[in-house]
Amino acid sequence: MNMKEDEKMSKEYIVGSYYFPNYHVDPRNEEVHGHGWSEWELVKAAKPRFNGHFQPKVPLWGYVDESDPAVMENKIDTAADYGIDYWIFDWYWYDDGPFLERCLEKGYMGAKNNERVKFCCMWANHDWQNIHPVKMRDMHETLYHGKVSLKTYETITDHVVEKYFKHPSHFTIDDCPYFSIYELGTLVESFGSVDATRRALDRFRSKTKASGFKDLHLNAVVWGRPILPGESTPSDPVQLLKDLGFDSVTSYVWIHHVHLSQSPITDYGYVMDKYFDYWNEVETKFNIPYYPNVTMGWDSSPRTIQSDIWDPSVGYPYTNLMGNNTPKAFKEALEVTKAKLDNRKVAKIFNINCWNEWTEGSYLEPDTVNRMAYLEAIRDVFGKR
Repeated sequence: MNMKEDEKMSKEYIVGSYYFPNYHVDPRNEEVHGHGWSEWELVKAAKPRFNGHFQPKVPLWGYVDESDPAVMENKIDTAADYGIDYWIFDWYWYDDGPFLERCLEKGYMGAKNNERVKFCCMWANHDWQNIHPVKMRDMHETLYHGKVSLKTYETITDHVVEKYFKHPSHFTIDDCPYFSIYELGTLVESFGSVDATRRALDRFRSKTKASGFKDLHLNAVVWGRPILPGESTPSDPVQLLKDLGFDSVTSYVWIHHVHLSQSPITDYGYVMDKYFDYWNEVETKFNIPYYPNVTMGWDSSPRTIQSDIWDPSVGYPYTNLMGNNTPKAFKEALEVTKAKLDNRKVAKIFNINCWNEWTEGSYLEPDTVNRMAYLEAIRDVFGKR
């Protein structure tokens, strides 16, 4: 998928979706949670925590192994048939090596049909907390630190350029491989200063160009409201993005911008309206394109110990939920997004949270209640690919 940023695209929409790859067995997870563990165990164990709370969510396809190419082939065909152009894989690499990469490198890359849905990565360079699940008394235990050494960073960028950018199904914008970074604060902390971080990103660009590409498209995830423990919000994100040389900016999830103020459930329509207010604000705030987000829902309760009392005041993952996020309401959000994109002169690119955030209540994959309804909403508004 290659879009020229300066094209006028009155009928062309590029639909991405984040993909969280914790639904396969990884050795790190086994060390912490036991043999054969994946996050499906939290999905299975989820229970209603208060009156009117719907849990557990049951996947229509079963508790599948996403590192299996045959499983991924079904996901790819479904995503493509219902209008998804590319996946943005949440991607992890710490000082002691990669994490959760088997979904992408074995499942997706091993799938025979991966050209149907392009891929790219969002470097999820945040601290990895022990939240699968977490007890209230054990909040904020860090297992792996997002800050990396210079040596690790050079290894990361070498790997990304050689193994990912050169893959024929990698997503590009104007012939430039797209790479997103989640935590700007942690990024700068890794190098010690904004200037040093800019030099490191410039080396990443040079590697990309040396491998035959026009340039690197660097995207930043920016928010106003931290969610995970340890997340930080830049005091002046506009200036920081300019200083670091990013090419575009985006969002990961609506609640990075909207407080879920109604306890225990905040109405989806309220959150949608507040997010669109944010979009209006940043449309001209940044000097680079903003690629908007549509969020399907929010319910992080499966990541809590189910026997603990429910107390949203303690913070993530004991947070308020987003309610009334029906397929109809989700479709309305897509329709508003499409109408707003029609007023833009830059590429009509947006992303959805999320393909499979089952334990945060934001997923497009079919469950046994709504089946394909959320995917049908995408197809109905943006068409089949």
